Amino acid sequence: MLKIKTWVAALGLSAIAMSAMAAEITGAGATFPFPIYAKWAEAYKAKSGNSMNYQSIGSSGGIKQIKAKTVDFGATDAPVSFADLEKDGLVQFPAIIGGVVPVANIEGIKPGQLKLTGELLADVFAGVIPKWNDKRIADMNPGVALPDTAITVVHRADGSGTTAVFTDYLAKVNANWKSTVGAGAAVKWPAASSVGGKGNEGVAANVSRIKNSIGYVEYAYAKKNNMTHINLRNQAGQFVAPDDETFAAASASTDWAKVPGMGIYLTNAPGAKSWPITGASFILMYKDPANKANAAEVIKFFDFAFKEGKKMAVDLEYVPMPDATTDFIRKNVWNQIKAK
Repeated sequence: MLKIKTWVAALGLSAIAMSAMAAEITGAGATFPFPIYAKWAEAYKAKSGNSMNYQSIGSSGGIKQIKAKTVDFGATDAPVSFADLEKDGLVQFPAIIGGVVPVANIEGIKPGQLKLTGELLADVFAGVIPKWNDKRIADMNPGVALPDTAITVVHRADGSGTTAVFTDYLAKVNANWKSTVGAGAAVKWPAASSVGGKGNEGVAANVSRIKNSIGYVEYAYAKKNNMTHINLRNQAGQFVAPDDETFAAASASTDWAKVPGMGIYLTNAPGAKSWPITGASFILMYKDPANKANAAEVIKFFDFAFKEGKKMAVDLEYVPMPDATTDFIRKNVWNQIKAK
């Protein structure tokens, strides 16, 4: 009996020691990839016992947090320029690909039933088209019952990589938007009737709540909240729906290795099947991190995600990074990080 008690006590002490040794890494930033990062973190903890705590606070917040050295990694959908990476001693790599989708709350309209061009979408968000039954929208959607009601634009209230991707696209396809509003993580929204929301979560909640509204969210949020997405005409002139296949088509021709810092926008990409508002979400880390053990654990986490998290990404309608790209990241990005 004494031996059994001793064995049980030793087992308990071993469990306590293992718990004490378990690593906890922290990240903060983009809300765009939060659903998949949460899924990866759950699977990683189940396998390794180590935790990844991610704060979904927006891309601008993620950049601020990593610069303040309060997290082990920052996350942004708006890639940081190579010059700024070099200045701050950072490296950057894409972790996941997804799509930004326009979503609307119009009674009687089903997901994918409404179609728009990029030019019309920009005019809606600019307030140039103020009502749903505007002739330009009606002509593109014959047979669709469009209400004679004002459109409320829902946009991000925080500095957002999702906004950077969305406005980058609008600036590419609408000259008036480019000259009057521009592109970036935060812009001055011109529509007279507009409402801000914090994070993809806030925009999704506001569109769901406000009748006759339109907004933009990462596709996982549209699916999770059963929202009505709008199909778009791409650069090839084809109307396409958002899903992992059209996001993958948009990223297929991207050569990440040729761009210093790997910072690429995937908007308005060529290809008959390409979703026009596709983007990647990026990770920022210091080349010479203060906590080298945690930096090593961050690398292990994303290595796990690249190798074992692909199906989880596809299940949430994201696109995993191609093997050739993740091999490049291992050999040419992670090797710059002094994690030992």
